[in-house]
Amino acid sequence: MDSFFHMCLLVCPMLFLAGFVDSVAGGGGLISLPAYLFVGVPVHLAAGTNKVVNAIGTGTAAWRYLRSGKVELRTAVLAAAGALTGGALGARLALWCSEQVLQACVLAALPVAAAVMVWKRDLGQTRSDRWTPRQHAALSALIGLCMGAYDGLIGPGTGTFMILAFTLVLGMDLLTASGCAKAANLASNVASAVVWIASRKVYWQLAVPAVVCCVAGNWCGARYAIRGGSTKVRRMIFVVLGLLFLKMGWELLT
Repeated sequence: MDSFFHMCLLVCPMLFLAGFVDSVAGGGGLISLPAYLFVGVPVHLAAGTNKVVNAIGTGTAAWRYLRSGKVELRTAVLAAAGALTGGALGARLALWCSEQVLQACVLAALPVAAAVMVWKRDLGQTRSDRWTPRQHAALSALIGLCMGAYDGLIGPGTGTFMILAFTLVLGMDLLTASGCAKAANLASNVASAVVWIASRKVYWQLAVPAVVCCVAGNWCGARYAIRGGSTKVRRMIFVVLGLLFLKMGWELLT
């Protein structure tokens, strides 16, 4: 019992922080997944627990954005449909991958977000509609499919990549992109969470207190972003990018 209590003391505050960061700019998995691993949860069990907890937390943030009118429903629904398929496929593939393969995928994918943000300093400050409605719909579904597969396979950084994709490809401002990303990311989280649950890769005893903290973090983070607009989302993205670089450096050193 003492061991589990100490585990909760370490994990729960990190889950609150992860939920806060994720609801604003994505990338909460960069905090939550290492937290599980740090207290000794095996990698696949940690991934499954992380996905179930994040699905509930993301649902909280998505609801806050939706109620505040910061979600384009058509874009979000199409992206969510793509993410639903992609998330299930990615999670299924992850079950067959070793820890080393998952780690290699993360190291290969994470620098993309950093490079884009450094190059595009004015990213997401204004909206620009550059596609016809039909093209916009097709691209929304494609973004959802690709990001959903990445989310199911790897996870950390998915929300940030999705925000960047909505902003760069569809021309959204960062706040609206963040709201749509939460709705789409929810679908992929649910799809992959179902796979992990079916595979019995969830540490339920730890998941319950983690959910409470994650939901609280997502609620506070969504409120922070909605009140602050695109400027606060952009600032938080840079925080996430810092976490991405720290993770990259740690992985390379070890």
